[in-house]
Amino acid sequence: MASIAVKLPLVLSEIDGFAMLKTIKATAKQNFKMLLLTNPGERVMDPLYGVGLKKYLFNNFTQITFSEIESKIRDQVEIYMPALQIAEIEFTGSNFDSNALDIRISYYLPAIADTDLLEFTI
Repeated sequence: MASIAVKLPLVLSEIDGFAMLKTIKATAKQNFKMLLLTNPGERVMDPLYGVGLKKYLFNNFTQITFSEIESKIRDQVEIYMPALQIAEIEFTGSNFDSNALDIRISYYLPAIADTDLLEFTI
């Protein structure tokens, strides 16, 4: 099967040399995660790319913060990943004192008529 992209982080593979992503769904998920975790100004030749979720790590988690993060995610997806449609963004966390925030983003890929869920903690 043909490969679409290199899987990150890089891992050696006996089959392909490096572990590869072989589906559109997996590639879109990796690209979406990179968009969320990249800080604006970090990507060469495109200083506006990235949501920069790590900068919110030690903020007070209020509804204003959640709205700001959600707005930034939606704006960045509209610009850099228009083939992806965000269905829902949820902010959860049982213990906000731990300075961690759980984010669940469900999205739809119209090109392959499939949905997926991206979950992580910052």
